[in-house]
Amino acid sequence: MKILDRYIFSQYMRTFIFSTVAFSSIFIVISMVEKIGKLMDMKLGTFEIIKYYLFSIPTIFLVTSPVSSLLSSMLVSGRLSFSSELPAIRSAGVSMKQFLVPFALGGTIISSLNLFNACWLAPTSYPIVNSFEKQYINHSNQTIAGTSNIHILEPGNRIVSIGIIGENAATLKNVSIENLDKSHLVSRTDAESLYYNPGTREWIMHNVSTRTFKNGKEAFTLIQQQPVKLSFTPRSLKELDLNPDEMNLVHHYRYLDEKQKAGFSGLERSIVTFHTKFSMPLASLIIVFIGVPLSARKKRGGLAGEIGITLLIGLLYLALQKVFAIAGEQGALNPVLAAWLPDILFAGIGYAILKTSLD
Repeated sequence: MKILDRYIFSQYMRTFIFSTVAFSSIFIVISMVEKIGKLMDMKLGTFEIIKYYLFSIPTIFLVTSPVSSLLSSMLVSGRLSFSSELPAIRSAGVSMKQFLVPFALGGTIISSLNLFNACWLAPTSYPIVNSFEKQYINHSNQTIAGTSNIHILEPGNRIVSIGIIGENAATLKNVSIENLDKSHLVSRTDAESLYYNPGTREWIMHNVSTRTFKNGKEAFTLIQQQPVKLSFTPRSLKELDLNPDEMNLVHHYRYLDEKQKAGFSGLERSIVTFHTKFSMPLASLIIVFIGVPLSARKKRGGLAGEIGITLLIGLLYLALQKVFAIAGEQGALNPVLAAWLPDILFAGIGYAILKTSLD
């Protein structure tokens, strides 16, 4: 690495560390102001509160990194421009592409660290934070038991509807199984309850009534007990209560693969979260290609202007990320596209700005 590259790289990384600490501190202070009343009402000790905010840092770092990366690139590039160092560098034959190299290297390192954070570190700390908030802030103890009205598309064009999932998800109430031939209903089986037999890996239906439809006629049978093979297990049902943010990359991939093969619907949120674990860290690199060319030219406003532009662009990215994620979770947008669209848009903006600065 050249001396100039080392100089710019060190300035960028130092500014990034300072910006990250500053933004993280602001997040924590705002959170404390918002929650301090509830925390005091619960008479929590200092250790519990400190532990809560320490385990919140990985998630905070994930959110603030793109803004910190943008601010750092704009401050370093802008400072070189204001002090007339950048014109001297450019006159020495250093192109904008060469000037971007140390920034891109720093952005790559930050993105790599954040990728590890998003895929492994944050999912490990999230259950502790989530449990704390449920117990002391939201006062919620909801579990999978009692969940109702679940519909599962089984292999073989079968639809399983579950009225109520019981304790440990090994007992199901008010279950119906519909067998379809294309769009036509062939038969419907209703059971008062369904119990899982771990020995045979079968579900046992109790108080079973079956209606069969053929040639416009209906046949009805009623039996006390009947075994049935289904693709899902109690473990699969219990995982419906898992928060996608609590899963590391391997667990999350296996979870999605298993649920999709079993025909579970309503996986949009989990798909969006899975791809966001890649797209959010990558933003720290993409956004560098907006910040550096944007601040490389002398302009009015100075430091205040750089910070203002940074906050505007950073908040715009976070707002788009949230809006598209919600659209993907609700099915209004393809979940994969919803996770990557903010990065795609900002990559296009960065390319346009960079191309303009090269002309």
